[in-house]
Amino acid sequence: MGVDYYKVLQVDRNAKEDDLKKAYRKLAMKWHPDKNPNNKKDAESKFKKISEAYDVLSDPQKRAVYDQYGEEGLKGQVPPPGAGGFPGTSGHGSFRFNPRSADDIFSEFFGFSSPFGGMGDMGGRAGASSFPRGGMFGEDIFTSFRNAAGEGASGNMPRKAAPIERNLPCSLEDLYKGTTKKMKISREVIDATGRPSTTEEILTIDIKPGWKKGTKITFPEKGNEQRGIIPSDLVFIIDEKPHNVFKRDGNDLVVTQKISLVEALTGYTAQITTLDGRNLTVPINSIISPSYEEVIKGEGMPIPKEPSRKGNLRVKFNIKFPSKLTLEQKAGIKRYLT
Repeated sequence: MGVDYYKVLQVDRNAKEDDLKKAYRKLAMKWHPDKNPNNKKDAESKFKKISEAYDVLSDPQKRAVYDQYGEEGLKGQVPPPGAGGFPGTSGHGSFRFNPRSADDIFSEFFGFSSPFGGMGDMGGRAGASSFPRGGMFGEDIFTSFRNAAGEGASGNMPRKAAPIERNLPCSLEDLYKGTTKKMKISREVIDATGRPSTTEEILTIDIKPGWKKGTKITFPEKGNEQRGIIPSDLVFIIDEKPHNVFKRDGNDLVVTQKISLVEALTGYTAQITTLDGRNLTVPINSIISPSYEEVIKGEGMPIPKEPSRKGNLRVKFNIKFPSKLTLEQKAGIKRYLT
């Protein structure tokens, strides 16, 4: 029989008109060449084959010829002796199959032939979506939400739902060393018959050393599938948890140590445990004023675009002054500092 158009459209041989339309909508949106810029040649071939399958199976006469004689019958080849004429002919005539353009068929469904090439967000209300289950943190990362992409779309023009954004809390250690987080999501998908079903999926997020708060990780079209709507992108936004020792300033790390006035004037040795567990000993022989900073080069956060390089570690000081001095102490300080 050559090409099995039923398999191409992922429908059974008893598929009705609505079944064919639902199957075509889903597959045409998935394999449109403009949506597959990195695999355009293969996508274009599949897109044309999907359109051809729908063209044949949605036309009663073409489908009857195909069911009885296969692809050869559509090409007008004469049936075996004694088989009679092709359906819809007068016995000895031949059936002529003139396939329609794939773009024409797509336009009939969606109103235009290129929905992805430079069209952007077409607006329209995208409806409600939800990711009810949480991730590895044991919390409900995904709560119910509504995607509103604005009003204004008309007809069957496909529109993309607004992105779904969720914060992804990370410790400073995670952002210093890099880590992998796995998030479990639950979403609705539409099968070949157009029926919605719920599926669960594990998303893997590779957090790179040095990533900053606000960094976005996008999973394209992981929102709920709905008829006539391109699913939302799911976007995780890195959020930095407060740290009990360090503060981050760009690519630098800042730590503040409490010292006495005597240590500030006579010398001090700072002991610091880094985010990856190393112990640093930093002797300071300078006079430490309230505005003094000791800078340790290369001990800050990794620089995302150059992870082999790091920012600096800046040590600040909180000097504890005595609450009172005796007359003798004051005289001694004057004597030594004069």
